[in-house]
Amino acid sequence: MSDDLIHDPKGGMPRLLAIMRALRDPVTGCPWDLEQDFATIAPYTIEEAYEVADAIQREAWDELKGELGDLLFQSVFHAQMAADRGLFTFDDVANTMSDKMVARHPHVFGDESNDKSPEQQTRDWEAIKAAERAAKKQKGILDGVAHGLPALTRAIKLQNRAARVGFDWPSTDEVLDKVVEEAAELREARDAAHMEEEFGDLLFVMANLARHLKIDPEAALRSANAKFTRRFAAIEAALAEQGRTPSNSTLEEMDALWDAAKAREKAGYT
Repeated sequence: MSDDLIHDPKGGMPRLLAIMRALRDPVTGCPWDLEQDFATIAPYTIEEAYEVADAIQREAWDELKGELGDLLFQSVFHAQMAADRGLFTFDDVANTMSDKMVARHPHVFGDESNDKSPEQQTRDWEAIKAAERAAKKQKGILDGVAHGLPALTRAIKLQNRAARVGFDWPSTDEVLDKVVEEAAELREARDAAHMEEEFGDLLFVMANLARHLKIDPEAALRSANAKFTRRFAAIEAALAEQGRTPSNSTLEEMDALWDAAKAREKAGYT
């Protein structure tokens, strides 16, 4: 293989594919890349997707280019492993997606009218996807919701599927009542298995509440994580000014510093 393309800074997608082929070359490739398979790479794929989402949430546009590249490389890696096994190629992946997008947008690439509301387009999209599932012999309403999704995301998708056929609470009031009910059942649980089950039920209902409120639960939890990290860092900074650390402070002292950090943030919002 010529190195000209690999070292061409403007080689674009062909360059990336050539690099991946070189990394997986059975004779001259990288030992680490060669020993990987779909299962070992999958966790990295998920991680890179989250890093893309994180850069977007932080509006770190300079970082986003690199994070999107990392995610693209995951697709290239999986496609190369598939090609090594004679399953399919990267071109097959790209063509499959192109075919899907053309088929799902007849109002753009076909003869349907483009004069549609976003809501009508969503309904049409779901009808097309339902037909695709039927072609794959996925008969159940919930068939095809990937098991590998983050649990909260999968819960939302399962609930959305069920809601389309009328299996849903009519308003947030009923969901909030269910949250109270599930919290009470968790309080009454006595053994570890029962507590885990009830905790799962409570999380599932909270995901449903997020759906009714039109909140992305993953995004909301990421925001809460960032808030916790920010406020705990404020505790550490305040203690460091006193020559101390959290480990040699009391809970009461840290709670007071937490409240102070919270008050400063709220003052900044007004």
